[in-house]
Amino acid sequence: MRVGIVILPEDRWWAAEPKWRAAEEYGFDHAWTYDHLGWRNLVDGPWFNAVPTLSAAAMVTSRIRLGTFVASPNFRHPVPFMREVVTLDDLADGRFLLGIGAGGVGYDAEVLGEPELTPRQRADRFIEFTEALDGLLRTDRFGYSGTYYSACGARNLPGPVQRPRPPLLVAANGPRIMGLAARLGDGWVTTGKPAETQEQWWRVVAELTARFEEALQQHGRDPGQVDRYLSLDAAPVFSLSSKEAFADAAGRAGELGFTDIVTHWPRGGSPYEGRETVLEEVVDELLPGLQKG
Repeated sequence: MRVGIVILPEDRWWAAEPKWRAAEEYGFDHAWTYDHLGWRNLVDGPWFNAVPTLSAAAMVTSRIRLGTFVASPNFRHPVPFMREVVTLDDLADGRFLLGIGAGGVGYDAEVLGEPELTPRQRADRFIEFTEALDGLLRTDRFGYSGTYYSACGARNLPGPVQRPRPPLLVAANGPRIMGLAARLGDGWVTTGKPAETQEQWWRVVAELTARFEEALQQHGRDPGQVDRYLSLDAAPVFSLSSKEAFADAAGRAGELGFTDIVTHWPRGGSPYEGRETVLEEVVDELLPGLQKG
């Protein structure tokens, strides 16, 4: 099992840089940041852009994979975003992971002053976004015509370092987007669904896993060629609240067939409130065993 960690883009670089360096030194397989213009209860505080943050992280690391967790069409167009992805993959020398999701409601969806979309419209838009981005990264002079996005002979030279493009990891919980992940994705990302208890959350994750397996079969995909990423901290209990909590979460994820799990760097307050000493315990005592398993 591979293990990743999210570092929220809320610190000035002098404070954030040591975390990115440490994520690599600790032995994590991948490190991520959120791609939002502002996020939930942190919208009134400091927040930095994901692409420059990952660019800077690429300059101070050499092994760990780096990614968006996750980028969405709420404020992005696939043509300029393709250029950013190509640049990030170049700066990271082929270590970039492209996590994408449909985007929900909230600040990102409201700040540009555009009409609110229904869930179906958001799914329609995301399918277009994904299809266009996939084609743009693979093909120079790519064209696309949709309801939400168009591209007219878009150039992508020199193209990404990773061929045909960086791994495309699609966040999906509903059937339509699961189908998209099964059709075009190199990986599936899930947060489960909101639940009051840990047991309820894990039951839902198990149900979603079974549905994704069905989607893979429907699209004729080899299950062994599509990675499965679980965001542990969408559960009611923060995975780094204790070493035991992390061990339990990692074990359950492994039993469900997840190839990758993602935790969050502990913060001083909500969300993801915790102590870095727990992170260090997990790194020292649990991480090597998980990665060998």
